[in-house]
Amino acid sequence: MQIRPVGPRALLVEVAGPAEALALAAHARAVGVGADEVVPAARTVLLDGVEDPAAAAAALAGWRPGAPVPAGDLVEVPVRYDGPDLGWLADAWGTSEDDVVARHSAIEFVSAFCGFAPGFAYLAGLPERLAVSRLDSPRTAVPAGAVALAGTWCGVYPTASPGGWRLLGRTDLRLWDAERPSPALLAPGTRVRFVPA
Repeated sequence: MQIRPVGPRALLVEVAGPAEALALAAHARAVGVGADEVVPAARTVLLDGVEDPAAAAAALAGWRPGAPVPAGDLVEVPVRYDGPDLGWLADAWGTSEDDVVARHSAIEFVSAFCGFAPGFAYLAGLPERLAVSRLDSPRTAVPAGAVALAGTWCGVYPTASPGGWRLLGRTDLRLWDAERPSPALLAPGTRVRFVPA
């Protein structure tokens, strides 16, 4: 764990990967690290709005890699598995489209962090043996609600945008709603299951 100052009121903590970032963010919130925002990412945690950086760093000293992450709420995402890359995924995994659906919907994903667009969550849980490549050239338009894979990540596009992930289905759930108390439906720590609709 490396702690670096970012301006007078923020710290950037570097860790080994997304699971550690999520665990450290949970620890920071649990011990009351004294930051306005605690933001996990792929290999960092940003503590923003820190009144006393030295005290915040000291509060993190008790955290150790490998610490368990408290289980978050479970969100079920209904999916119509009709994406344009479903057949490609079946070929890549050496199986049928029905088995792609069965494998994907059997995984309990965890939202590791959010980024790219408001409401877009990077969902961890796809085994390394099922990792998939991105498109050689991104699509200029991916519809809102598209359920997609890239590497070992799963995600749902909250709005229409360009994108290079492999599309296997779509959902009507609203991923981001500024009027909700918690605008991001799949905030970091949320457990996610995809349910064939």
